[in-house]
Amino acid sequence: MESIEKSLQGLVKRQDFQERFNQLRKTVLADPKIKEFIQEHSSEIDRAMIDRSLVKLYEFTGQSKNCEQCSSFEQCKNLVKGYTPSLVIQGKTIDCTYNECAKKIAYEERKRHESLVKSMYIPKEVLRAELDNIALDDKSRLQVVSYAHDFVEQYSNGKQMKGLYLHGPFGVGKTYVISAIANELAAKNIPSMIVYVPEFMRELKGSIHDQSLNEKVDAVKNVRVLMLDDIGAESMSSWMRDDILGAILQYRMLENLPTFFTSNFDLDGLQHHLTYSQRGEMEEVKALRIMERIKYLATPMELEGKNRRLEN
Repeated sequence: MESIEKSLQGLVKRQDFQERFNQLRKTVLADPKIKEFIQEHSSEIDRAMIDRSLVKLYEFTGQSKNCEQCSSFEQCKNLVKGYTPSLVIQGKTIDCTYNECAKKIAYEERKRHESLVKSMYIPKEVLRAELDNIALDDKSRLQVVSYAHDFVEQYSNGKQMKGLYLHGPFGVGKTYVISAIANELAAKNIPSMIVYVPEFMRELKGSIHDQSLNEKVDAVKNVRVLMLDDIGAESMSSWMRDDILGAILQYRMLENLPTFFTSNFDLDGLQHHLTYSQRGEMEEVKALRIMERIKYLATPMELEGKNRRLEN
């Protein structure tokens, strides 16, 4: 693709260049953002400065329109992917400079988490989840989606809120809900992490040997919003329950960091699951400690409905 400068240089050689130049100037100056910029700097900008800067102003109009129509970092069409344009005055000209956009920052934050915790990977169709696409075909789903919308709005405005302990049978869309919340938060430049608990626990066992365990646990502990998916589906040892899960939840409780959970168990069922170690030992007090942290961090809600996996 030819550069903007090269395209304009070609126009200079045409006999009707002045007419085209004037039309280009008219088009550029009709852009609402450029109008606003010129008005804000009316004491510094004159016609000669505009004419000298026409190439950069034309560049800004095209690049900013790309940003307005952009749905994700991956779909970015700008000259420098993931960067949004802005206008600045430099001497006797107006320049078009670029800064990282919110979508690029959120994308890189998510990729950083993914590279560190491989168990974060979930199906691509779920990564594109949206709250507005969740069917509201029963009272429980309406309640859950309403809470999710409130959380995203209020948390992004600085209010601390509890997460959700979302429980229900297989296939009703629990993972889809937390993924939709994560996507809504990403649009507001708020990082989150979705961790599939059974795989995460298996991965941590192998991390003991490559000395990356502490790094991975710290990433989960410190992320602003954490989603622990399918807790209770894992085979959890006493060490995993007390030293890993317990430490993560204790830290997040003390730091008041929002934490979401999904599970096929209700709270009583999860407590029973956590009570018995892999060796069959009954450890009620230790399980109760975990449950108290979960109850502090999250509001329990049941998600009902048909198994939507069977429809696909």
